[in-house]
Amino acid sequence: MLHEWFLPTFISAIGLGFYDICKKHAVKDNSVMPVLFFATLSGSAFFVLAQLCGGDLAVLSTTPFELGMVMLKAALVAASWVCVYYAMRELPISLAAPIRATSPLWTLAGGVLIYREIPSWLQAVGVVVILTGYILFTFLGKSEGFPWRSKGMQLIIAGTLLGAGSALYDKYLLNKLQFPPGMVQFYFSLGLVVVLGAAWGIRSCFGERRKFVWKWSIPVTGILLIIADYCYFHAVSMPEAPISMISLLRRCSCVVTFVVGAVIFHDRNMKRKAAALVLLLAGAAILALAK
Repeated sequence: MLHEWFLPTFISAIGLGFYDICKKHAVKDNSVMPVLFFATLSGSAFFVLAQLCGGDLAVLSTTPFELGMVMLKAALVAASWVCVYYAMRELPISLAAPIRATSPLWTLAGGVLIYREIPSWLQAVGVVVILTGYILFTFLGKSEGFPWRSKGMQLIIAGTLLGAGSALYDKYLLNKLQFPPGMVQFYFSLGLVVVLGAAWGIRSCFGERRKFVWKWSIPVTGILLIIADYCYFHAVSMPEAPISMISLLRRCSCVVTFVVGAVIFHDRNMKRKAAALVLLLAGAAILALAK
């Protein structure tokens, strides 16, 4: 019998996989900040229109406290996305996506420390397997000219850690404070547009070396993320939903990104990367099956 939170999380993972592919296409040889801003604006506009057309005006109801807490999430996610988008421009997608997929490892660590989600011995084995795959990917990155200290690797790791922090904060908002998922996504989407718009303005003051080129993948990136996040917020809001397990399953989106994205972008060393990916998936399977 599948857990109630499994299906929406699985749909979210598929959406995230294609989101990463479109994101890589959008930022390839392009200026990052306008891509990030317009992708977010497209997704937010799609979500707002969907809510208004559906007549769900309850999401508009909020308090200053709730709004402030959601805006804090928007700032955290914006920082994560800036790091990830710049990293995706520099790194092969078959390297960046699996490293991003290790975010649940850090979410699990936070779940243990903050929410006392103590792992069983089998879950601990899964963590070790995932960590081994993560280390292997760092070695592969070095062999492709992306050592640990390279800007791309540092940015993808920073973005991954910030993303893990965002997942832990989601549980606090949706489960502990019991904020309505629709309200959180509505104001989170609008808040991201404001934060990223301000960040783009500040970045423009320092000049941008790359020219911005509009691509079809920019709005599609934002819309895919909205759909994936809608399913994710719904899963996290469910009683007894384990944020560490949900984050883990959601990040298995790297399978879609790895297979489809690598074919499209013609990445190198696919056999060795596949071995590292198998370790990540094996660790994910162990954690999913562990009681």
